[in-house]
Amino acid sequence: MYEIGKDIYRFGGRVARRRDLERSRLRVVYGFIYLLFIVFFAKTLYYGCIGTDKTGKAKIGGDWVITRADIEDRNGVKLAKNVVSGHIMVRPGAVKDVDAVAQKIHEVFPYKYSVAQAYDILNAKKFMYLKQYATDAERKQIKEAKLDGLEVEVQQMRRYPKHNLFAHVVGFVGKEGDGLEGAERIFDSYLRENTDPLRLSLDTRIQEQFHTRLSEAVQKYHAKGAMGMLMNSRTGEMLAMVSLPDFDPEHVSDYPVANRRFKQLRDVLEMGSVFKIFNTALAYENGIRGKYYVEKPYILRTKSGKYVHTFHDVSKFDKKWMDVDEIMVHSCNVGSVQIALQFPEGAQPEFLHKLHLDEKLDLDFGKTEHPIFPKKKWNITDVASVSFGHTVAVTPIHLLLGVNAVTNGGIYINPTIKKRDVGRIQGTRVLSEEISAKLRENMVRVVEETSGKLTRINGIKIGGKTGTAEKRINGVIDKKRNMTTFVGIFPAEAPQYIIMVNLDEPQGLAETGGWRTASQNSVPTAGKILDGILPLLFE
Repeated sequence: MYEIGKDIYRFGGRVARRRDLERSRLRVVYGFIYLLFIVFFAKTLYYGCIGTDKTGKAKIGGDWVITRADIEDRNGVKLAKNVVSGHIMVRPGAVKDVDAVAQKIHEVFPYKYSVAQAYDILNAKKFMYLKQYATDAERKQIKEAKLDGLEVEVQQMRRYPKHNLFAHVVGFVGKEGDGLEGAERIFDSYLRENTDPLRLSLDTRIQEQFHTRLSEAVQKYHAKGAMGMLMNSRTGEMLAMVSLPDFDPEHVSDYPVANRRFKQLRDVLEMGSVFKIFNTALAYENGIRGKYYVEKPYILRTKSGKYVHTFHDVSKFDKKWMDVDEIMVHSCNVGSVQIALQFPEGAQPEFLHKLHLDEKLDLDFGKTEHPIFPKKKWNITDVASVSFGHTVAVTPIHLLLGVNAVTNGGIYINPTIKKRDVGRIQGTRVLSEEISAKLRENMVRVVEETSGKLTRINGIKIGGKTGTAEKRINGVIDKKRNMTTFVGIFPAEAPQYIIMVNLDEPQGLAETGGWRTASQNSVPTAGKILDGILPLLFE
């Protein structure tokens, strides 16, 4: 016990000194870590104030390198670009030569500031913007003067030379320059990290034709809105996408928020008789033939004879009996129902699933809303109603892609707004070439013989199908509100393009006899568009 105490007495001083040394070393380590933290904090604050290293190094000789790539159409026309601008400001507290600065202010802005007014500004000792968004010449004069307290605050602004024309597809950026909608949002990373333009598949000339004719149609038919699309049937390239009403991307806040709605992706609608194309395809695929009695409404009953529903046609037909082809050509609801009731159980939803009509689409220009379909196990009313485009609701892009797949030779192709290189385009076969060819023949007859006559163009064969659907408002059908649609393919022998035109709640006119069906509004609108774009497509 004594020895232990003796050792403590003998070595206690050394232990204390060792502990002091360790504490000193820890202080050095802590100090080093603290210094690193200060440096990190300072650099973070620095970049937060002046931008990233990429933008900081962009200043060379007082100029500014563009930090967001342009967006162009397929022919190189600018759709979005960054423009360098800046504000000219004065900091009186930093001014060393008051006389020179006052003279320079008057010299650069003689129309705005006299020399006396310039002195007043400097004597006020308050920071002030002399001019916001100054011209290149004005900024150059200030930079070359190199006068303390007289400065240029350089800024970049996103400009959209075509304004409303590509509003929904191109989109817009926020105050910090980040993409908020459209291609600006979807391709934000590319636009930030590259200097080469983003080249889209859209064609300004064709887009202008769509925008002009659809705007005229909205006015003429007092419609709530309109949509139009043109796609290359083989490559999936979108050449035009117009949605009305629209907005100016440079002044987004000046427009109602509802105008930003990209109808092609967001509106889930019953599309009406265009669905008879799919009904007919399924009939051919299942070998359904024969003639059907169409003179009277069709009364649907269960196998036990219980009444279910009565299906009508809007107009009467000259024929009492029609075959499968005629039912599609003349757009007969009663005949379509009878055909659908012969389908094998489950065939109808399975076929529509192959066309992706029952699922949300994730496209390179945005995600669609989810379609509305009957419950998993369809009853006979569902099967009958879907045959002519009721009880099921899809977005316009769903319908365009589905019709394209069954008419282009039977290949489902994913669409794109990026310009594709020439080459083999991959797709999924959903229908035989033979059945696809028969559907095209029927669509040509629709244009030549029935509701699509106003889209006929000399020198080119066009196939089409119309659809007029009553809109559902809060789940209830409103017979006074319609969505009218025309879908066309051309040249019909071997389609290269597919067009869709929709009018939302068009009104009947005296010249249409009060009718507001697709043949009275969407069809003539599509005809005018075709007149304008065919010379551009086949030049």
